[in-house]
Amino acid sequence: MKLKIFFLSMALASSAFAQLNTPYDKSAMDLTKKPGNDFYEYAGGTWMKNNPLDAEHSRYSMFNKLQDDNEVRLRDIILGLAAQSPAQGTVEQKVASLYRLAMDSTRRNAEGAQPIMPQVERIRGAQSKTELWVITAQLFHAGVPTFINIGVGADEKMATRNIVQIAQSGLTLNNRDYYLNDDEITRNVRTNFKNYAAGVLKLVGNSEEEATRKMEQMMAIETRLAGPTFSKVQLRNPEGNYHKMTYAQLLQEYPGIDWSTFFMQNSFPAFGEVVLGQPAPIHEVEKILAECSLDELKAYAEFKLVNDAANYLSDDFRALSFAFYGCTMSGTQKDKPRWKRAVATVDNVLGEAVGQIYVKRYFPESSKERMMKLVRNLQTALGQRIDAQDWMSDETKAKAHEKLDAFYVKIGYPDKWKDYSDLQIDESLSFYENMQRAALWHSDYETRTKVGKPVDKDEWFMTPQTINAYYNPTTNEICFPAGILQPPFFDAEADDAANYGAIGVVIGHEMTHGFDDQGSQYDKDGNLNNWWTEQDLKKFQQRTDQLAAHFDKIEVLPGLHANGRLTLGENMADHGGLTVALQAFRNATASAPLQTVEGLTPEQRFFLSYAFVWAGQITEETLRQLNAMDPHSNGRWRVNGTLPHIDAWYDAFNISRKDKLYLPPKQRVKCW
Repeated sequence: MKLKIFFLSMALASSAFAQLNTPYDKSAMDLTKKPGNDFYEYAGGTWMKNNPLDAEHSRYSMFNKLQDDNEVRLRDIILGLAAQSPAQGTVEQKVASLYRLAMDSTRRNAEGAQPIMPQVERIRGAQSKTELWVITAQLFHAGVPTFINIGVGADEKMATRNIVQIAQSGLTLNNRDYYLNDDEITRNVRTNFKNYAAGVLKLVGNSEEEATRKMEQMMAIETRLAGPTFSKVQLRNPEGNYHKMTYAQLLQEYPGIDWSTFFMQNSFPAFGEVVLGQPAPIHEVEKILAECSLDELKAYAEFKLVNDAANYLSDDFRALSFAFYGCTMSGTQKDKPRWKRAVATVDNVLGEAVGQIYVKRYFPESSKERMMKLVRNLQTALGQRIDAQDWMSDETKAKAHEKLDAFYVKIGYPDKWKDYSDLQIDESLSFYENMQRAALWHSDYETRTKVGKPVDKDEWFMTPQTINAYYNPTTNEICFPAGILQPPFFDAEADDAANYGAIGVVIGHEMTHGFDDQGSQYDKDGNLNNWWTEQDLKKFQQRTDQLAAHFDKIEVLPGLHANGRLTLGENMADHGGLTVALQAFRNATASAPLQTVEGLTPEQRFFLSYAFVWAGQITEETLRQLNAMDPHSNGRWRVNGTLPHIDAWYDAFNISRKDKLYLPPKQRVKCW
């Protein structure tokens, strides 16, 4: 529940650039395009034409190749462990057994709905709302979503300590707009969602009539929940999602929820305070629990259970799940091979166990040392960029430098690894039962290690093999897992123009998150605390408003505009990442300037390297879904929307007023 800001959300993990070696490879470029009219196509158009979407992908880019390579590596690690016939109870046995369970479709198809039926019958047999609430709490403990979400994370105004946190939940589609909007595309999504829900309910023994009735009851409850649910933009306001109170106040102000049962069934020890994120949605839960009939609440609970389990049961469950979430929502035509899904399962459950072997094989110490040097160079450059801002007072600059100097840097892999000794994977049990065990273990691990405990700054929120990066404001940390520190992001054979344009921008992006519209609200110690002078804050907000308005004008599809407020933090981080990485690149090559290669100057290669990061294909369905939910802009606009604000880009490619992407200097955002 802690706020984490990622360079690539997993939803966007489909974008990267062709491998860049010296001399520079221009084969991905489309030289028939003018850089000032469409830099995205100019930089990667030929590669995109040569790599169309296939049936398995709703997006495709060179990053998918990197993901595919990683999946093969992880499978080799897993199969290698299985070949050793590891002893029961060892982490090697757990990895191997979970993979075999995930791969054994013959067994799952023979079992059908059987593994889940005891839980289904418990819900159906509940004689009162009180009994159903106990069951609901127990299922949440095992990973089944429900009306509310509880967890543990840093207290954003006392960031060294953990605190119990409560947040809105309950929407299967994860976006209120899918329930409330009435355009044709949204109505089609709702219709397909209803068909899917009724379909999986039939697979657990409901008649056509029963399945339809339960689906409608579930849909009515989720639609009620959607009304007061905070929008994706509202959720980006840290102060607006922070309501701290004592446990006694929670019981007094939200008496319609049996909190003691919910926390007890989720193995929470005694605690004194909570942070509640969104009051109105939680009050609506109180009303739903009071006003809906027992049968209605049972229907909701049954669907949530079956929906959560669908990917761990027989192929008919998986087929319905993929038809909706894959085809309808994402536009994907073909499911992933079973082995890829099995690898992903092991990675999700036992990620650090696999990660230890991964870094030994694929992440040399030299890469970590070079990354540390790059990070230091980027920190120096960001400090120079802070000093260069004429709109900021010396007082605020000093505070910004303090925060920059306090960055906690994580590279490659954690110093201490997660201990999985208490997690048991037993092949005598079904795949579904083992996944419930894993969910219980992870839930208990969080409460056991965090409730009433200080924040562990050495905890990692991604596994080492993850191809991603993040900034976490409550620990003021930037993290770059080993997975992203390889070609094409980080290439020891590439020149500085390529590496600073690629991994350099990634580093600068994460650093800038500490100073974007959200991260700037946290001080050097990770506390939600204003460190700006009043006048400087107004000037900063004017600049963020300008960038939001710029992206609001972008039409991502005919009639569909980008959401500049939703994507503001990531757009600011892209803008800052470019300016900071360019500064660092210039610093690094000042004494030994790079030469022009195949007609491309060093700064041209820098900007091309950045643009190639986002070259890729995407289905209309996925683009619409991400445009509504994802805080990242689409790859095309991370290029064509961001670069027009960078003065050096105009100079590098001789962009003039005649070009479509041209922005007059006064319209270019100047920040960091």
